Amino acid sequence: MNLTDRRILVTGGAGFVGSHLAERLVADNDVVVADDLTNGDASWVPDDATLVEGDLTDPEFVAEAITGDVDVVFHFAADKNAAADDIQQYRTNNRMTENVLERMDEVGVDNFAFTSSSTVYGEAPRPTPEDYAPLEPISIYGASKLGEEGLASVYAHSHDMTAWVFRFANIVGPRLQLGAVIPDFVQKLKEDPDSLTILGDGRQEKSYMHIDECVDAMCHVVESSDRPFNVYNLGTRTTTSVTAIADIVSDEMGLDPDYEYTGGDRGWTGDVPRMRLSIEKLSALGWRPELSSDDAVRRATRELLADW
Repeated sequence: MNLTDRRILVTGGAGFVGSHLAERLVADNDVVVADDLTNGDASWVPDDATLVEGDLTDPEFVAEAITGDVDVVFHFAADKNAAADDIQQYRTNNRMTENVLERMDEVGVDNFAFTSSSTVYGEAPRPTPEDYAPLEPISIYGASKLGEEGLASVYAHSHDMTAWVFRFANIVGPRLQLGAVIPDFVQKLKEDPDSLTILGDGRQEKSYMHIDECVDAMCHVVESSDRPFNVYNLGTRTTTSVTAIADIVSDEMGLDPDYEYTGGDRGWTGDVPRMRLSIEKLSALGWRPELSSDDAVRRATRELLADW
């Protein structure tokens, strides 16, 4: 699908990933952002995009936001607290996706791009390919994403839609909010430059991808892959430990704090301590990341410090 001269709806487009995608698309397309601003900021929406504010769990708002002249929906809206252990997160995320897909089907919008997560795999062998099975998420957040993927698959295969599902590694960059490791470390070190508390044992090791490369990869996949149901991992071939991130953040802030670990092999209930996604399928489609996980973390740290 060519992403030029289209009318594109970005749900959650005032949030971290959605606002960056809207910025990328708005020069060549008519972009509408639907967001309740719970996880986002209206000032992040590009000037040339249209913001409609509302709750995607409300079918009436979804009907207003999704009209028959929309060419593609990028569905990024979600309760994104991966550390939440609350079944309501599952219900909320799946209700939003159900409402979006049902409305698309009603008005004949047949292109759906969805941000999923590496958490759908659970504690899988590394690197983890897209066809790894069984998918056994260990968090409510991962379960919610897997449920939403299932809905997208049904509408792709049984309602003549094309769906693209992106299973993210950890995405970092400007506008990354508290709750993510880099801004959390920055805030803690601003409050106490001499000491930094690190959840778990610091050995948790995952892939980190810069937001600019994430957006570029998503656009490439949508424009290059046209099966009814397309699933792609987005990440890097490298990993970074939590302690290494603490070292990078401390270095960029010119600090040398003492580290205090809370203990255990993971940061919270449902945390997958080690994750690296296979990106061979993405590479075969003609796209590869330029930044390693360490490089992505360092660049994001500098960007967040500049905006703090």
